[in-house]
Amino acid sequence: MTLLSVTFLSFNTFAKKPTTVVIETEYGKIEMILYDNTPKHKENFIKLCKEHTLDGTLFHRVIPEFMIQGGDPNSKNAKPGEMLGNGDLGYKVDAEINDENYHKYGALAAARDNDPTKASSACQFYIVVGKKFDETALQNIANRTGKKYTDEQKAMYKTKGGTPHLDNNYTVYGEVTKGMDIVEKIVKEPRDKSDRPNKDIRMTRVYLKKKKFLGIF
Repeated sequence: MTLLSVTFLSFNTFAKKPTTVVIETEYGKIEMILYDNTPKHKENFIKLCKEHTLDGTLFHRVIPEFMIQGGDPNSKNAKPGEMLGNGDLGYKVDAEINDENYHKYGALAAARDNDPTKASSACQFYIVVGKKFDETALQNIANRTGKKYTDEQKAMYKTKGGTPHLDNNYTVYGEVTKGMDIVEKIVKEPRDKSDRPNKDIRMTRVYLKKKKFLGIF
C-alpha cells in the first residue's frame, strides 16, 4: 500500500468519527453523540456549544423512570422554586422525526411546545431514562400510536428501557455514550411539585469534544 493510500484511509477514518458533546456537572461528565440523520438539530446543538449558550443552565426538570430536562436560558439566574421550562432563544428547529431514532435508554431528544408541526425548542432538551417494557406493553403502545418497532428496538425497550410512548412525537437526535450513571444520579434528586430539583443541578460547561486524529503523513 502506498503512503498516499494510507493517508487517504486515515482521512476517511477521521471524517467518520461522530460529533461528541460533553456536559460537565458537579456529579461528573455526560458524553453524547449527535446523529448525522438529524442535521438541523446537530448543527443547532453545535452552534449552542460554540456560543456557550448552555453553560450555566440547569437540569430544571427530573422525573424518575422518565427523563431529565435542561437548557432553559431562564434557568441561569433562576430563584429557588421559580417555575422553569418556558425559556427559548426566539426560534425553533424543524422536526426531524424518523423511525430509526427512538426513545431508548440514554436517548437525547428535543423538548417542544404544542406546535402542530412538532418543531423543536432551539435550546431545551431531555435525556431519556425511562423504564423497561414487556411485549404486551409495547404492542399496546404500537396499537395506539401506529409505531412499528424493529426487533432491535423491542429488545432495547425490554432489556434497557426507555420511553416508547414518545416515539414519533419528538425529535431524537443523539444518545449518551458515557455518563448514564451521572444521569441516574440526577434523575433521583429530590424535587418539588413542578419536578424541579430542590438543589440546582447546573451544566457548568457544555462543549464539543475534540476529535483525536491518528493519521499517518
